[in-house]
Amino acid sequence: MPYTAEHKAETRARIVGSARRLFNRRGFTEVSIDEIMAHAGLTRGGFYNHFSTKDELYAEAISMTLECEKMTADGKEIDFTLPPSRLSEIIINAYLSDQHFQDIEESCPLVALPSDTARGGEPVRQAYRQVLEAMIGLFEASQDKRGDARRRAIAMATLCIGGMTLARAIDDDQLSAEIRHIARDTALETGGWKAKSSALAAE
Repeated sequence: MPYTAEHKAETRARIVGSARRLFNRRGFTEVSIDEIMAHAGLTRGGFYNHFSTKDELYAEAISMTLECEKMTADGKEIDFTLPPSRLSEIIINAYLSDQHFQDIEESCPLVALPSDTARGGEPVRQAYRQVLEAMIGLFEASQDKRGDARRRAIAMATLCIGGMTLARAIDDDQLSAEIRHIARDTALETGGWKAKSSALAAE
């Protein structure tokens, strides 16, 4: 009996979710198709019913979180229907929070995957760019059509992604927290919002 379209879609989503978590944790080159499928509770043979190559899966794993939908603020899922100005402020605080710093497997792919993406093929780089452009577009929309809105938006995105990437790359907890704190406050000030107190947003 053939599988239904709904079953196929659910299986594909399981594969992509498994891949995303493993790629975030260990990187593209260190994760095999066998591991991805086993982590999803499936056999390797089923992989090619959904994807031609691991690169194709990698690109979809990046695109899957176009709005980083699993990100939370103060323990609650972010409401992406909020006005751009309010949503952007919340995302900046959540992006550089302690919670996002610690939750590597569910991290936004813009933070977890840039080095692998730079070495990837065209579909992978294109998917990464689309996610980045979605973030920049949101931040730009928050700037009330100022003449330098795009410049500010790119700066905010760079501070969020670069700040978290650097914070995760070092072995000094205090410096890591400082990097996130300063990147967050600078991003908020760039967008015209008041910076937080010295405590990190999620602490």
